[in-house]
Amino acid sequence: MTLQTGGILPQREGRANFWRGVSTLCLALLLLFLAGCTESGVVDRSSGLAAPSTPAAPAASATPAEQIPARAVRFGYRVVREYPHDPAAFTQGLLYHDGFLYESTGLQGQSSLRKVELETGRVLQRFDVSGQYFAEGLALFGERLYQLTWQSRLGFVYDLRTFQVQRLFNYRGEGWGLTHNGTSLILSDGSNRLRYFHPETFDPQQEVEVFDGQRPLTLLNELEYIDGEVWANIWQSERVARINPTTGQVLGWIDLSGLLSAEDRRRPVDVLNGIAYDPQGKRLFVTGKLWPKLFEIELVQSRSGPTR
Repeated sequence: MTLQTGGILPQREGRANFWRGVSTLCLALLLLFLAGCTESGVVDRSSGLAAPSTPAAPAASATPAEQIPARAVRFGYRVVREYPHDPAAFTQGLLYHDGFLYESTGLQGQSSLRKVELETGRVLQRFDVSGQYFAEGLALFGERLYQLTWQSRLGFVYDLRTFQVQRLFNYRGEGWGLTHNGTSLILSDGSNRLRYFHPETFDPQQEVEVFDGQRPLTLLNELEYIDGEVWANIWQSERVARINPTTGQVLGWIDLSGLLSAEDRRRPVDVLNGIAYDPQGKRLFVTGKLWPKLFEIELVQSRSGPTR
């Protein structure tokens, strides 16, 4: 039989040409793919460096930078002036208004609301709270004074001028310190929470937990709202915390160690408690429970101790 090769060879050459074309096409696609990867920022293994690329969007952080607390600023103090203070006043709340101090004093059967002459410490006006109540924090909102009680869950609203009780209000838990930010009353209850209330309806609005870094800060006591911050006495300490009222983070610490002299401590005294601020004169006043003196002080940043 005669072998016919004229038709087979062209078929083989066609198949060879076909596979050569496929190989060329695959190689071209591979090169394009590698080029695309390099342009996308894939590491060039020959150099160990990433090829230039358009910066990618940053990955979301588990802890946003704005939530990482900065180190709280430390303050000492300088005594500007000393004033007499009733050593029988168990100071629970303190504020300054129109040249006078207003003070809430505690203890069962001894609680009171007072208007005090700054220069002399003389009590100009006084309302004695019923003996069944232990009075606590005090705030002035408009022309009304708001006074808390410790465990009775009851607050009093007084007329600023007459000290006449206008109404009562209730709240859950204990009452410790009280201030306001111009729109809401802010209450402390001994925990690490600041609780916000409507000043007319007394409806709860929000709660802000207070932290010193990552640590909950408890025993928040007497409060004062100063230049957009909540300042809080820490019960049984000689420190005042400056708190961001929105985030609850402690912004600064005021160390008032040594404020009351050893001579003044010869008679029975209790803990530091009482912050008042004169926004017009930019004056800061502090005192304590049963302290015989009230102090006007200036803050001194990053000092190791007090100066007089």
